[in-house]
Amino acid sequence: MQKNRLQRMPKSVHKPIQTILNTIKKELQGIDKQLDKLVNSVSEWRQRRDLLLSAKGVGNVLAYTLMSELPELGQLNRKEIAALVGIAPMNRDSGNFQGKRYIRGGRHRVRTVLFVSIMSAIQHHPKLKPMYKRLVDAGKPKKVALVACMRKQITILNTMVKNNTYWDESMA
Repeated sequence: MQKNRLQRMPKSVHKPIQTILNTIKKELQGIDKQLDKLVNSVSEWRQRRDLLLSAKGVGNVLAYTLMSELPELGQLNRKEIAALVGIAPMNRDSGNFQGKRYIRGGRHRVRTVLFVSIMSAIQHHPKLKPMYKRLVDAGKPKKVALVACMRKQITILNTMVKNNTYWDESMA
């Protein structure tokens, strides 16, 4: 909000807004350090964080969000985990009528962070980049392709946690 305000406001009030932004940045860095310290203090959490961070397209924010908001990660199958996050396609059919598929429900915080993560992953991830390109080239809307990639990424992460295996570039 402050960044938006900085862009709209006259230059005479930029200094106080920049001070607020710097304060927020320092607070966030302090929270990140505290969170890292807490995760490092428990070996099980540290191992899970390191496992998640080994995957392409996963940063601290996504790893910590999955650890806190999705403790079932690694315990469910691919369909169940996708439905729990809210990225499984739901049909809207009745009799002979076949409606569009859509996503809904689930854990919106995980879905939101996963969406932001996938925006980076579709540019660099060895599996998701070609998948996204193939879906868009086939005529799928970009958001549909993004959701498909989100589902693929959560499936990969779920399998990694279930099998306790780190990301292996050769398997990509």
